[in-house]
Amino acid sequence: MKRLRILLPLTWMVVIFYFSSIPNLELTGDLSAYDLVLRKLAHITEYAILAFLWWFSLPKKDNQTRAIYAITISVLYAFSDELHQHFVYSRDGKILDVLIDSIGVTIGTFLGYYNDKRKRFSKKQDVHN
Repeated sequence: MKRLRILLPLTWMVVIFYFSSIPNLELTGDLSAYDLVLRKLAHITEYAILAFLWWFSLPKKDNQTRAIYAITISVLYAFSDELHQHFVYSRDGKILDVLIDSIGVTIGTFLGYYNDKRKRFSKKQDVHN
């Protein structure tokens, strides 16, 4: 089961890579005004999911170490994703997108931490009842 867990973030990284390989994701016409906001929200969401999946897949011994690894892996992947986009026709890599991705990474890591704290608190309540 532990080995299977690592497939979740790796699979999500493949999904991110696939979407980064699409030459033109911009909306046109009446929706173009919302295009920037939607794409940036997508960045935040996809990297929040990635960091959460890494949190979930890493050993549960030490939350600080889990957070460091989840953040480091996810942010490094954000850098590599922007580098990848630099070589995709009609796309370009932006350092601003890495910063936006990092917001998602922070959210995903916090959600993983919060989820673990909630589970531990719930278990303590069950023991006392």
